[in-house]
Amino acid sequence: MTLADYATKDEDSRGRMYHDYPNLIRSDFQRDRDRLIHSEAFRRLEGKTQVFAYHEGRNYRTRLTHSIEVAQITRTLCKNLQLNEELGEAIALAHDLGHAPFGHAGERGLNHCMKDFGGFDHNINSLKIMTEIEHHYPCFNGLNLTWETLEGTVKHNGPIKRPSNSFLKNFNRRFPLDLSHNPSLEAQIASFADDIAYNNHDIDDGFRAGFFSIEELCELDFIKQIITQFDTENPGCEDGLRIYAITRSLISAMVFDLLSTTRHNIDNHNIASADDIRNAKHFVADFSPQMHQQISDLHQFLTKHFYTHSNIARMDMKSQKIVEELFTAFMNDYKLLPMELRPKIDASSSEHDKADCICTYIACMTDAFALEEHQKLFNMNYRF
Repeated sequence: MTLADYATKDEDSRGRMYHDYPNLIRSDFQRDRDRLIHSEAFRRLEGKTQVFAYHEGRNYRTRLTHSIEVAQITRTLCKNLQLNEELGEAIALAHDLGHAPFGHAGERGLNHCMKDFGGFDHNINSLKIMTEIEHHYPCFNGLNLTWETLEGTVKHNGPIKRPSNSFLKNFNRRFPLDLSHNPSLEAQIASFADDIAYNNHDIDDGFRAGFFSIEELCELDFIKQIITQFDTENPGCEDGLRIYAITRSLISAMVFDLLSTTRHNIDNHNIASADDIRNAKHFVADFSPQMHQQISDLHQFLTKHFYTHSNIARMDMKSQKIVEELFTAFMNDYKLLPMELRPKIDASSSEHDKADCICTYIACMTDAFALEEHQKLFNMNYRF
């Protein structure tokens, strides 16, 4: 496929941190995608919460299935905008690598624990995983991904004007990521694909958990229109098929709206190159004001009926407590950490270095492993 002038071209890549030999059958961005899929961090996403904890049901989304959905939507959007599909897919697959166990509750717990040490940001932790924690090569740490994949992952939510995180600042000195400018249009598309995916799969998961009914969803006029048309064309269908009709229609509406608005912005701002994308005052990818309003209304509905439901709130409270108690225990006595971490931390380590090592250790845990570590430390009846 011929790429648009404003797409990221393979031949224009700013390269990798370490020398690598070209591959005869795969582009650099395809190799990034493949390295991410084969990483330990990507496999661990199967055991990390999206909204429901891992043990609450087998059919709810996890970070892994969410990332796959985001990648699928990203490729569709990139193809229709004549963007680099492989780069967009790599960024989509990498965008949640750095999430803590237990979803946003775990992230809040780590951010609270790290408040005196620069906080915790899962995008920056994704960068740390890709460049330091994964170890696949004898001469260096990390996956040795391209500049574009690293930059697009850490900045897919927007430029970072004043980085305060010490890891990000140090890495940026070694391998500058142009933090103050927009990411590529491929990265912007991956960010919006993330919104499309989670808004719609949360409708599906919340309904199947029994937190709200289709009748309650029809409080939203745009969903009522979808159901009215579907029921007219398919009378008597079960609710499972009706909820699929809702999410299918909404995903299509969001995708087409994003394509239309982004194309309008490209024309309206005379975007002619990838540099024009980076230097634009705002993201070039965007929804229309009408779609933004629909998504806002949907988010308010999900917040009321799903995200703040007592079942979710109770699990979030327990999850955050587990993360915070693990962090506190390890900070109070580093000898509680696994022996393999001893070379990185000891009695002479600074508080900042200890906190950083412990935060990274906890952030890489799956839900199940975090629960097991907590049991080992705090349950006197736990058998080793």
